Amino acid sequence: MSASAALPRSRARTLLVPAMATLVMLAVLLSLGVWQLQRLQWKLGILAEIDRAEASAPVPLPAHPLPFTKVSVTGHLRGDVHALYGADVRDVPGGTAMGAQLIEPLERPGQDPILIDRGWVPDGQLGAPAGDATITGYVRAPDAPGAFSLTDDPVARRYYTLDPAKIGAGLGLLRVAPFTLIAMGTGGMPEPATALPRPPNDHLNYALTWFGLAASLLVVFGVYARKVFRP
Repeated sequence: MSASAALPRSRARTLLVPAMATLVMLAVLLSLGVWQLQRLQWKLGILAEIDRAEASAPVPLPAHPLPFTKVSVTGHLRGDVHALYGADVRDVPGGTAMGAQLIEPLERPGQDPILIDRGWVPDGQLGAPAGDATITGYVRAPDAPGAFSLTDDPVARRYYTLDPAKIGAGLGLLRVAPFTLIAMGTGGMPEPATALPRPPNDHLNYALTWFGLAASLLVVFGVYARKVFRP
């Protein structure tokens, strides 16, 4: 074998390990991109369900409602006990104010009370009086505290995790429904929710990022291979 014929084969062997590594990384990047496209379709389905629920009329509260179900329930809002959930700043007449979500129990004959998130109120203001009421809103499942969650203050009845069992115990209630009902409406004080929450949908951007990295990997390998075979 001549030296001129052996040289390309030697260079090809030099590319073997980088080529195998590139193929493995390429397969991983492409699979991640495809996975994000699958997640995109799943998220679009969830958003479509939320859109349909938001546009539909509320249903009577079932015994075991699913999260984000739009429901209507009648009972007696207690005005003697309440809790505050979260903390954020909003625009108010004359400027801005710190406030939180007002949580009050709704009592129902023969059934566990439901914790109602009536909406945002400025600190020190409780809003509309309690009493007999029909609440329309959506069901929210219990939250669990995260690594960066603020610490609840049961003495001040200020909570940063929307856990109905814990908040109910802090209000002196022996039992509460295992979910929170987020009141919906327009205007007034407290300021109720005006729409169902929608999870973020960035899966297309993620997919394009993975596919872009895969394309960049091919370009880098192509440049490297060209240098190896350059005379």
